[in-house]
Amino acid sequence: MIGLLVGAMVGLTGVGGGALLVPLIVLFLGVPPLIAVGTGALFVTATKMGAAWSYYRQGFVDMALVLRMSIGSIPGAIIGVAVLALIRARLGTDVNYLLKIMIGVLLIVTPGFALFQAYLRKTGRRSLRERLPVWITPQAGAVAVGLFGGCLVGMTSMGSGSLIMVLLVLFYSRSLRTLVGTDMVHSVLLAFVAGMGHIALGDINFHLLGALLLGSIPAAWITAQYATSIRTAWLRIVLFSALVAAGISML
Repeated sequence: MIGLLVGAMVGLTGVGGGALLVPLIVLFLGVPPLIAVGTGALFVTATKMGAAWSYYRQGFVDMALVLRMSIGSIPGAIIGVAVLALIRARLGTDVNYLLKIMIGVLLIVTPGFALFQAYLRKTGRRSLRERLPVWITPQAGAVAVGLFGGCLVGMTSMGSGSLIMVLLVLFYSRSLRTLVGTDMVHSVLLAFVAGMGHIALGDINFHLLGALLLGSIPAAWITAQYATSIRTAWLRIVLFSALVAAGISML
């Protein structure tokens, strides 16, 4: 049921993969945060593949932007996993307590960024990209967004479809559908790299992963077929409200 819910939200909004899954399995299934983060990375990879292909097939993916972000996000994910491994080596099982706090803070902060970008779009403000210094090129901005998001995903399995999406809306003048599709394809690549790192750390519950994917893969693929023709603003409000509530619970 959790996989079905998260998959449907991913297909419709492009947001909610790791950000929604991790707190749900921690709070409702009692999964340790470290295992939730590792399992969440591979969950995002498998869940978003079908939806990403759907967006790509419909022409809503900027592959040049995906490649630019990947230059930063792939090493960023490796760095994030490596930092998490070092923290686990020093703290032992106490790393779960630290992760729970980090995840809670991210869940609370993410909707705030989303509301800010919604305000910019509603008021017709230009993207921040157009107001940055000339020396900050679009290429450098994409790499920086990828590096920041990659580190977050490597450590928490969150941010591939939430914080990165918000940054894309803030910094790039593309249609919302194209940004969602671009972020979806990039998320698959990023989460896959992070997932390989977590496999090396041995913090993935494959039985749990299989059960979650039974619901999420068909849900994400089916809902992605209708995402571009359905107004999902109200879904985002519900989702972000749930994320804030989950974040407070994690703290």
